[in-house]
Amino acid sequence: MTTVSRKTVLVAALLAAGAFPAAAEPVFNRIATFPVASNLPQEKDKLSATSAEIIAATDDGMTLIYSDSPLGAIGFVDISDAKAPKAGGALMMDGEPTSVTSTAGKALVAVNTSESKAKPSGRLAVVDVATKKIENTCDLGGQPDSIALNKDKTLGAIAIENERDEEVNDGRIPQMPAGDLVVFQVKNGAVDCGSINHVTLTGLAGIAPEDPEPEFVSFNDQNEIALTLQENNEIVIIDAATATVKSHFPAGSVDLAGIDTKRDGVLKFTGELKGVLREPDALKWLDNDRLVVANEGDYQGGSRGFTIFDKTGKVLYESGASFERAVANIGHYPDKRSSAKGVEPEGLEVATFGGQKYIFLLSERASVVGVYKDAGAEPQLVQILPSGVSPEGGVAVPSRNLFATANEVDLGKDGGPRSHVMIYQLAEGEMAYPQIVAAEKEGNPVGFAALSGLAAVPEKPGQLFAVSDSVLGMQPTIYTIDATKKPAVITETLTVKRDGQPAQKLDIEGIAVDEKGWFWLASEGNSEKLVPHALYHVNPKGEIKEEIALPSELTANEIRYGFEGVTIIGSGDDTTLWMAVQREWKDDEKGFVKLVSYNPKSKEWGAVRYPLDKSEAGWVGLSEISAQGDSIYIIERDNLVGDAAKLKKLYKVAVSDLKPAKLGGQLPLVRKTEAHDFLPELKTATNGYVLDKLEGFAFDASRKAYAVTDNDGVDDSSGETLFFEVNLVGTN
Repeated sequence: MTTVSRKTVLVAALLAAGAFPAAAEPVFNRIATFPVASNLPQEKDKLSATSAEIIAATDDGMTLIYSDSPLGAIGFVDISDAKAPKAGGALMMDGEPTSVTSTAGKALVAVNTSESKAKPSGRLAVVDVATKKIENTCDLGGQPDSIALNKDKTLGAIAIENERDEEVNDGRIPQMPAGDLVVFQVKNGAVDCGSINHVTLTGLAGIAPEDPEPEFVSFNDQNEIALTLQENNEIVIIDAATATVKSHFPAGSVDLAGIDTKRDGVLKFTGELKGVLREPDALKWLDNDRLVVANEGDYQGGSRGFTIFDKTGKVLYESGASFERAVANIGHYPDKRSSAKGVEPEGLEVATFGGQKYIFLLSERASVVGVYKDAGAEPQLVQILPSGVSPEGGVAVPSRNLFATANEVDLGKDGGPRSHVMIYQLAEGEMAYPQIVAAEKEGNPVGFAALSGLAAVPEKPGQLFAVSDSVLGMQPTIYTIDATKKPAVITETLTVKRDGQPAQKLDIEGIAVDEKGWFWLASEGNSEKLVPHALYHVNPKGEIKEEIALPSELTANEIRYGFEGVTIIGSGDDTTLWMAVQREWKDDEKGFVKLVSYNPKSKEWGAVRYPLDKSEAGWVGLSEISAQGDSIYIIERDNLVGDAAKLKKLYKVAVSDLKPAKLGGQLPLVRKTEAHDFLPELKTATNGYVLDKLEGFAFDASRKAYAVTDNDGVDDSSGETLFFEVNLVGTN
């Protein structure tokens, strides 16, 4: 095995940010999670698509307001008790809200009412927050995107995007009609529709000057508006008082090094891309001269980071690949986006807390928020916060030391996580997240994803092995975890190889270590993808030395949900491997699954029946099996997330009860005893929603118990990995 350096940028950032009790500096931690579906009107189906996208706060910081495009509404969240947010309901807007801001007890909502992209239209609606009624509307003459107000809330601006149709001419610009910028006057939250001025933006950009594609707006204290023309890779500075363009400059390009450029089931941060257009989305002023942009890309670019410019266009700081690489170190890198725009930084917020200015960078694809201190020349990364799936907008409430994100993806109809608003607080204490990080190897991130099975490193208390599942199908990996660190650190990686090359067609879900220090790996098969259900015997160098196919008595009744763990009972010629089958196979009675045995010496297979708990929704299955003393411990869980999750438990079965019968006949039924309920920990660990996949459990060499969740490689997932010690009472 190759030991990797622990002197990573991320670990250093964690230390600096106060990950340990001795640190006095305050940190951000998530304190509450609000499911947007709680605001669905009563007449709507509970699985109706709903989403939190752009988010704002009232002046008193007691109410959050978010735009909900799929529902066609704005939603309200009462955060008078920020740790216990309450549903404030939704207001239908007779159109598609694209952005929202707030002042003087009013919500100013940009609403898209377009008949089609070729015939764009929109309006500005003024909503009284207390009564939740629309008081006034103004015609905008086009399809709106971002909205912003100046410091004293007397002027507003809206980017009229008139977005391109990606189905027309392969999405190429120009596409008419051209968008522009709307500037208007505000008084005590009321908008004077007659004050609306349209700022012409054509003839400025070099890519498609006749089609500016304005995206995001921000005011500085001098009433200057900065505006991104995303597809045109241009930034425009406008004088709000006169509604005239003062200057503009191209956002330019970036040469990227040390990035993953291939969607191939391998984390490899050694690639390069030259001349990548920044194509910024969100932007915010840092002061009256500097502005920061999130380089998401939407057309031909997207440079995966953020840039600080002065208002003449001079680059003061370029993050390059540093943010993406830090994200990889905490297991949130989305390999499926490697050939596109990587982590896609999209949203931004800038705010000052206690005299310190922070930059909050929202990553759409990694589902995290990078927290940077504005330190002048080079921002300092101090934290990476976990968010829901695809954070789109963020808002700071410095008066209450709060920050909130709106996470747009709603996977409710697919049984996945719903859209959520996440609330964070700046306070003294320890960082709750990340709970596990990866060290670097030869100066590059190792990264990790989809940790599933766990096993003890023999004779080394606090050391564990973990494995990656099919998310890294071209890079099957055994990780070594140092659980004595906080956060835990992946210190070593071992690639599982076949004939000297990374093995393919593996979906490793379980790991055990035998007397000689060799590994037994359980691979969950999927015949549709030509992945066999199998056991693998692997030497300490990672070479597969034996591949054991399942007998026909099993495979004749297989389904996709196969082995989800492996453990060892006995020694020498009496060694028996035990595997947990996740769900009922075709020959199983509903509500019962197999625990399968295999004797490596005699080559004999057998099984017992294990009774599953019942669930009113979703399915119930097994995720891990681990022997300790005179018992085996089994994770039994449902496949539900958030408030819907009801079953995430640890059961134990006496080894004396494991009397396998031959396959194909009547199997004996084992008795189970509850050993631990994980739900309280999963609910409170980081104050997020309950994660679906609790997949790893093991005892270390000192009999301490640990568990880990599988983040699916940030694929339809928030990407969070929880790794924690489990306090079991009466463990032998």
